[in-house]
Amino acid sequence: MRARSAGRRRVGAAFGAVLGLVGTAGAVTVGLGAAPAQAAPAKAAPSCTAGTGPYQKQAEKFLGLPADGKQSAKDCKAIRAFQTVNGIAPASGYAGPVTWGVMKRQQSTGDRSSCPTNKGRIACVDLTRQLSWVQDGSKRIYEPIPVRTGRNGYETRTGMHKIYWRHKDHVSSIYDVPMPYSQFFDGGQAFHSISGSVYSQPGSHGCVNMRKADAAAYWKLLRNGDDVFIYGRKPGT
Repeated sequence: MRARSAGRRRVGAAFGAVLGLVGTAGAVTVGLGAAPAQAAPAKAAPSCTAGTGPYQKQAEKFLGLPADGKQSAKDCKAIRAFQTVNGIAPASGYAGPVTWGVMKRQQSTGDRSSCPTNKGRIACVDLTRQLSWVQDGSKRIYEPIPVRTGRNGYETRTGMHKIYWRHKDHVSSIYDVPMPYSQFFDGGQAFHSISGSVYSQPGSHGCVNMRKADAAAYWKLLRNGDDVFIYGRKPGT
């Protein structure tokens, strides 16, 4: 009886793991040997009704949206997602001075002291602030951009890495989802673009997700053998 019960438990655990993988939405990494998702999908947020803020156009441009200066449901949802990730309250989708101030700092800052300046060309990823940039020595050659890194249980691995394989039209072999402009730097973890928002939660399965234009720029700037330095800790992991 004990052997039979143990066998049933092993079968049940394996079946549960398979279901966890099948049920994972928006997978964005090759994630070799990845574990099943641990969190249930979040409930849908209520409709976004915030009005047009004084920094609407600037926020739209920062988020890669059509910069017409007029609030839309899509604009509001994107702004609210940015506010949620960056701890801005209330996360209403209103493009006010606090929201624009955080966006502006992310555009112009980047902790150079934490990313090595003696490596030549290097891609830096700050997990704490969810930012990435490219520098050559102490000179920044691509300004900080917003990124989405690994969720809890699938954390993007910290430390010094090197780009070892690039595939412009890559498709995940596990999740069967497109990973355009993939540049792999550690196992199944890579830089690549996603079709959704880089501010959507809970995060990737380990990859560093980017907007399409940023991923395309990284593709042109970086090569096999270039260094990638990842540091910090993503909030919630």
